[in-house]
Amino acid sequence: MPETMKAIQIQQPGQAAWIETPVPELPADEVMVRVESVTTCPHWDLHILAGDPMFPGDTLEYPYPVGQPGHEMAGEVVQVGTAVTDFRLGDKVVAWRDPGKSRIGSYAQYVPFATDNLLALPQDADLAQVTSLELAMCVQVSFDQLNPLHAIKGKRVVISGLGPAGLIAVQMAHLYGAREVLAIDPVPARRRLATELGAALAVAPNASCLELPGHAARNWDTGMDFTGLAPSVGTLMELCQAHVHVFGVFRDSVPWGFAAWRKGLSLIGYARHNREAARHALQLVLRGYLNLRILATQDLPLSAYAHGVDLLGHKEAVKIRYLPWA
Repeated sequence: MPETMKAIQIQQPGQAAWIETPVPELPADEVMVRVESVTTCPHWDLHILAGDPMFPGDTLEYPYPVGQPGHEMAGEVVQVGTAVTDFRLGDKVVAWRDPGKSRIGSYAQYVPFATDNLLALPQDADLAQVTSLELAMCVQVSFDQLNPLHAIKGKRVVISGLGPAGLIAVQMAHLYGAREVLAIDPVPARRRLATELGAALAVAPNASCLELPGHAARNWDTGMDFTGLAPSVGTLMELCQAHVHVFGVFRDSVPWGFAAWRKGLSLIGYARHNREAARHALQLVLRGYLNLRILATQDLPLSAYAHGVDLLGHKEAVKIRYLPWA
């Protein structure tokens, strides 16, 4: 192993540097991964680079930990801790869980990982296709909540917010048997992408989305919010008759009025990440049922991190795939 590597460090709000830093020491129960591909998680990147906490009530300190907030990663095992028995040198792996900001993140050339946070890949796996598995796991968790409620199969489903998670949800809703999928987003390019991925309709978030000629407006079954914004959740509560699931990080409040009570509408929060959901999502990707590659609308060298986040902020990219060795 080399003694040093390159990595991103957000040194203060608005300032990200491509630095040289020591390769971390490897704990006995972890493996060292040579990061080949890492994708943005736009809300994390936009918030942390701007100096805003991702979750209400959190505090931020700068310089931010090296390599953070990168966590959607795929690569190759290049060093194995002495206590590790389930991975070998040369194994291809993908991260399914964010290990948290208390340690080095994946916006780096080398990252040590606890084996519990990794899944093994076929040696011929397309890393560009699997890099965003952690996000696919997150969305799978939502469908694991909704499927037992019979909220997707044969139902009319509305998906609000066509960022990366919403676009995965469009695919999963179609895959899990939704009768019809309506997608809502202000960005025309994202609406076009949603229709390519299985949405029957894609509309802007304005009053007309509540009155869709020929589509039984206000008579959809299940809504899924991927914005965390009160107006989006409120629209879904008007449109849907049975369930509204909130995936987006929710910071506001919405009124729960007589209309929602009378129709028996269920408002559902988000459940916990888990390895089984990650395994399920990975199989969907490897079998060709779920397209994650399409989410990364641009590839950039990791050294161009700030430029990539700027593209995200201006809605000129859905996700950025960074290449640490380019």
